[in-house]
Amino acid sequence: MRWLMLFGVWILYFCFGLTAYSLAPLVRPITQELNMTYSEMGRVLGSWQLIYIFTALPCGTFIDRVGLRTSLLISAVLIGLSCLSRGFAQGPLTLLIAVAFFGLGGPLISIGAPKLISLWFKGRERGLAMGLYITGLTAGVVTALSITNSIVMPWMDGDWREVLKIYSYMVFLSGLIWILISTNQESRDVEERFRNIESPPQIQVFKELFDLVPVRILLLMGIGVFIYNHALSNWMHEILMTHGADSVKAGYLASVPTLIGMAAVLLIPRMAVSNIRILILSLLFIFAGAAVLMLKSSSIPIIMTGLILKGITQGSMMAILLLIMMEIPQVGARYTGSAGGMFFAAAEVGGVLGPLSLGLLYDTEKSFQSGLNMLSMVCIIPVSYTHLTLPTSDLV
Repeated sequence: MRWLMLFGVWILYFCFGLTAYSLAPLVRPITQELNMTYSEMGRVLGSWQLIYIFTALPCGTFIDRVGLRTSLLISAVLIGLSCLSRGFAQGPLTLLIAVAFFGLGGPLISIGAPKLISLWFKGRERGLAMGLYITGLTAGVVTALSITNSIVMPWMDGDWREVLKIYSYMVFLSGLIWILISTNQESRDVEERFRNIESPPQIQVFKELFDLVPVRILLLMGIGVFIYNHALSNWMHEILMTHGADSVKAGYLASVPTLIGMAAVLLIPRMAVSNIRILILSLLFIFAGAAVLMLKSSSIPIIMTGLILKGITQGSMMAILLLIMMEIPQVGARYTGSAGGMFFAAAEVGGVLGPLSLGLLYDTEKSFQSGLNMLSMVCIIPVSYTHLTLPTSDLV
């Protein structure tokens, strides 16, 4: 049953990625029809991350209090409504509101998935489950970027509004699938067992969690990982074009980390058992720093190596941080939702700062070199700090 529950979360996370990146391949027709500038579209694309920062904490609390079955169903409904309402936008403001609405439902899946894994999986299987659920997000992103213009837009006679409506129906269908999967007696029993445990006031829970040194370190590392991931994911195409690649070639090259990442996230978290988890995390930070520096090169083989390292690190670092978080004894399955809310609220600050800082540094020098140097420092600094502050003896 646990693998069936994981499949239900995978479908929801697939729709998360599909919706989050549904506008990226539709920027040109949307901006033309709604008479929007790229600056306005940039604000639209970043609006849900800002909402996410403020909703992650209450969403984590909601999941711990209400349970996964209801929380993830609500998430599917909210994300589906966000995707559907984008198809009815009449201008920049209404489109921004529709996209920002995603920030209400998105955290319920981001936080709910690790919570489900902490409840249903143990030991080495927990690492495998973490890797599997993250591939749902990647598959959703790849689907949105690959089939929108090649298949769905021609099928809908070039009507971007109809494309978004189709995607919204897929999200609502994922909610229905989740209902069918999660209404089994075993799932009800697991939720009821944790719901009957008396919990202290939520403010006290957050305070006790934040007082844990490992939790504070993980929050800071989450910010760094999201700075790295979001900065490179949003600017990779332009970085590659500054090295002379045309738009088509840059697009193919930019997809390399995603393809590598799907394989890496299945293997690496599963290998990261508690006694070597910190060592693997440190190596991933070093690989990430090296990947950024390699992207400064004009040599195609070196750039390709950097792209491969980016793929190895981009999902695996987050998965291992979440594994460490849920296995801190004071967190456990009981408070994974609250701790996950804290993690994603902090990390998404990096999700906003990463693309913004890289863009600002580019405007200053008309080059990505300083920005890439900054990202390499973000990746390398935590290495020694990790060994000093997250000893494996603190973990289960």
